[in-house]
Amino acid sequence: MTRRSTWTVIVCGALILTFATGLRQGFGLFLRPMTLDLGIGREVFAFGIALNNLLWGAAGPFAGAIADKYGPGRVAVLGGLSYAAGLVVLGLASDGTFIVLGNVLIGLALSGTGFSVILAAVTRATPPEKRSLALGIVTAGGSFGQFSLIPYSYQLLENFGWSFALMMMGATALFMLPLARGVAGWQADAQAQGAQSLRQALHEASRHSGFWLLTAGFFVCGFQLVFVGTHLPAFLSDQAMPAWVASWALALIGLFNIIGSYTAGVLGIKLRKKYVLAGIYLARSAAFLLFMILPLSPASVLILASLLGLLWLSTVPLTSGLVAQIFGPTYMSTLYAIVFFSHQVGSFLGAWLGGLMFDMVGSYDIMWWLCIVAGVFAAAMHWPIADKPMPRLAAAGAAT
Repeated sequence: MTRRSTWTVIVCGALILTFATGLRQGFGLFLRPMTLDLGIGREVFAFGIALNNLLWGAAGPFAGAIADKYGPGRVAVLGGLSYAAGLVVLGLASDGTFIVLGNVLIGLALSGTGFSVILAAVTRATPPEKRSLALGIVTAGGSFGQFSLIPYSYQLLENFGWSFALMMMGATALFMLPLARGVAGWQADAQAQGAQSLRQALHEASRHSGFWLLTAGFFVCGFQLVFVGTHLPAFLSDQAMPAWVASWALALIGLFNIIGSYTAGVLGIKLRKKYVLAGIYLARSAAFLLFMILPLSPASVLILASLLGLLWLSTVPLTSGLVAQIFGPTYMSTLYAIVFFSHQVGSFLGAWLGGLMFDMVGSYDIMWWLCIVAGVFAAAMHWPIADKPMPRLAAAGAAT
């Protein structure tokens, strides 16, 4: 299949992430109405979201390996179909089993329509000197999805109820299918795959300390983000906040995330990515601390949501950019998917532990403090990363 132009890949990749990440970011809005209607605990709903994230990460390396060899377009089509099916199953839910099954399908779908597959296509379509900026632009697409699709999900929920809303979101997910054609053809170069096999690439990464430090730090990112995305609406409702506050808080996170993701891409060109990442995690801890100690009001929630939005997905272009910088683009889908799996293990724990802790003690306070401590840990993990390209990449560059 012919390769598309760089801007076609960037635009279509950004739009796929708009739908893939934007639709799922609104799931927290459904926690309270679905658990009340179905008569189930918050832990059941949270476990479904947690499993969604875990499967997204676990299936990611396999989806990435297929995309590296056969191209991201085919993988994204299958992901879009699975996404739509999962949302319909959730819309038909009559008990916790449907919640789990729907989230299984969506988790598998995200492995083919999420960051690992799409960012690898963009990396291969972009010259190295512009790569960080391109990754920031595409990540901002996911941020725009959160800003635009959360109010869309909220309006469907408010006007038609959770069942119809989820099925309409399933129909919306089908827009990813035609967009998949725009990223088709950007599998790994056959000559590069001949020079280094996937097994050799995995062995090389496993012996690099920076790979494991990135993996440890990204665990924290997933823990923080999915806890907030899943439980913030219920937390605010428990504090007697109007329903619109939660919807707008999540939407503002998405809006400011666009700025944050783009800025991170720019900073990744000008500064060492690992230092920018350390700063982002420390700033997140400060934002969570402010959220804990300041008086809670609609204004404070929206201001802090905006601040958190600047730091939300800004880790993605920098983390994926470091993987490409150190190991090259040939097996980026697979290698970044392994790092991202750690992110999703963190996501699993952030979603599930949030529900479990609330059911046990009736409060989210422990989780907020865990987010603060975890941010400091992640900053410490990124600082010592050895971020120079592997010697074989320098040798290949010299040869050309």
